[in-house]
Amino acid sequence: MSIPSVVEDGLTHFCAVAALAYVERVATFAASWVELPLLPARPDGLPRLSIVVPARDEERSIERCVRSLLAEEWLDFEVIVVDDRSSDATPGILARLAAADARLRVVRGAELPPGWVGKPWALHQGARLARGEWLLFTDADSDHDPRGAATALYYATNAPVDALSIATHQELGSFWERAVLPSVLGLVLFASGSLGEINDPRSSRALANGQYLLVSRRAYDALGGHEALRGEIVEDLEFARRLKADGRFRLLLASGEALASVRMYHSFGEIRRGFTKNAFAGAKGDVGALLAGVAFLLTLSVLPPALAVRAIATRRYALAAEALACSAGVMGAAAWGFGRVKLPRRLAVFAPLGIAVFAGIALESAVRVLSGRGVEWRGRTYRGHAGNPEPPAVRSGETGLREAGAPPPPC
Repeated sequence: MSIPSVVEDGLTHFCAVAALAYVERVATFAASWVELPLLPARPDGLPRLSIVVPARDEERSIERCVRSLLAEEWLDFEVIVVDDRSSDATPGILARLAAADARLRVVRGAELPPGWVGKPWALHQGARLARGEWLLFTDADSDHDPRGAATALYYATNAPVDALSIATHQELGSFWERAVLPSVLGLVLFASGSLGEINDPRSSRALANGQYLLVSRRAYDALGGHEALRGEIVEDLEFARRLKADGRFRLLLASGEALASVRMYHSFGEIRRGFTKNAFAGAKGDVGALLAGVAFLLTLSVLPPALAVRAIATRRYALAAEALACSAGVMGAAAWGFGRVKLPRRLAVFAPLGIAVFAGIALESAVRVLSGRGVEWRGRTYRGHAGNPEPPAVRSGETGLREAGAPPPPC
């Protein structure tokens, strides 16, 4: 079917505007990037720290994570790992590690109660047992520098802020990790505003990274802890929103690639499932905004090369050059942004692919939630914007907390 040239012109010009907006966003974000270097010497007077790690079927990464946390220096700390009903080798690995180091407490997580999402429930259980003045919530696939936690705690207490979250270094193994993750993570950041806006107490822009979230006990309790986030699939983002909206506390989001690294996913399937879980909830259930976002992403990725091919076929070479310039601009901006966060700049050649994949993931997320199928993660299904995990039943005798190896509570 023939497409009128005026439509082709309009779409190409629209793509150019979208590409310029993307470039401007990258430049603004990169200019406000704040880096936290590792401390060169031991700081004095750091408060006690409790490190809480949720773990559900994490046999491939949990030992590396826990060993790196137990190697932290310059701190008075404890590590609490909540085994969230793992069905793999995770419990055995944790039991072995706990037997060798008294600073590690392993908690056998209780069955998921009605209305709770899995990760907030696991973190809630760990926080209830924590004895530190500050809490560090970090993921089981993270790897920490021995001076990382002390560095984060020093900056948080001297800034001073009530919560500090960092962008961790991203470990990229497979092709799909390298091709998709940098662009997807960048888009999540760009959608939240610049770091200047996020760190401005007067701005409503908010973002935190659940891979590494440090918060004072005072602020955590005042905001209702994870109980207030019980139904949130993207609990880190909602925590940041609540903290900023409260007005009493300050949040700092910064670059902390030197403090910790994370390998989030190992395959395309994991990437798809992980971000399908987050995309619709991150848009706060606004279908119109989500669809507009998908359309915008397509103008950055799929549409420019398609228009270029069409223009070349009809010998409209100036229009083809404009369309190709859109893709070149997106890749150039991505290369600059990747370099700013210490990722290989050469991965920017995959930026259009990564953006297109994220558009598909966002669309799938909305369709799954709106159709009632829900999104799946770690063997649980969540329906609706606020989660609603299934099945909701709580097993008798398992609503309380107990450490792994301890006898069950009396009936």
